[in-house]
Amino acid sequence: MKQIEATGKTLNDALTAGLTQMGLSLDQVDYEILDEGAKGFLGIGTRPVRLRLSQKDDPIARAEGFLSEVTRLIGLDVSFESEMDGEALRVNMSGESQGILIGHRGETLDALQYLCSLKVNRGREDYIRVTLDTENYRAKREQTLINLANRMAQKVARTGRRMAMEPMNPYERRIMHAALQNNEYVVTHSEGEEPNRRVVILPKH
Repeated sequence: MKQIEATGKTLNDALTAGLTQMGLSLDQVDYEILDEGAKGFLGIGTRPVRLRLSQKDDPIARAEGFLSEVTRLIGLDVSFESEMDGEALRVNMSGESQGILIGHRGETLDALQYLCSLKVNRGREDYIRVTLDTENYRAKREQTLINLANRMAQKVARTGRRMAMEPMNPYERRIMHAALQNNEYVVTHSEGEEPNRRVVILPKH
């Protein structure tokens, strides 16, 4: 957490100096008065007001700071649009070469999301769920998985034989299970150990 000390002739002067140095607004910091200052005889030998300013814990700032550093090291120019919804933080990334951030079947994006979540939640008592997205990949992938689940369910219903999907991460498996939870012809469950755990579709008996 960013923290500095600042001084000024008055409280307002010290605050202004500290906020300017931190590049933040008053609502983004907490401050503690270390010395209220003092004026000598006829104002001679004035001791300035001294403050300690601390940046407030901001999940968006944590997330964007982490992602900015990672993408800079990769050599990508990325911008961010972030929003908090209760205890959920969603960050959308945009820029060139976003395919690098997505990776094969979203593996790089998932890894970045995991690391970003660790950064955001470090030292916090309440857990914030972090979701990263770029080029609307999450929604596109979700629709692809729903379509796949329905196609495979039709095949299982037609042949009466179980089918095992390719290994998927927990997020993608949940999409598959949810897509078929009300299907009248098939049931699903997961088998195997991570990272090779997969969804299995079976006919209802």
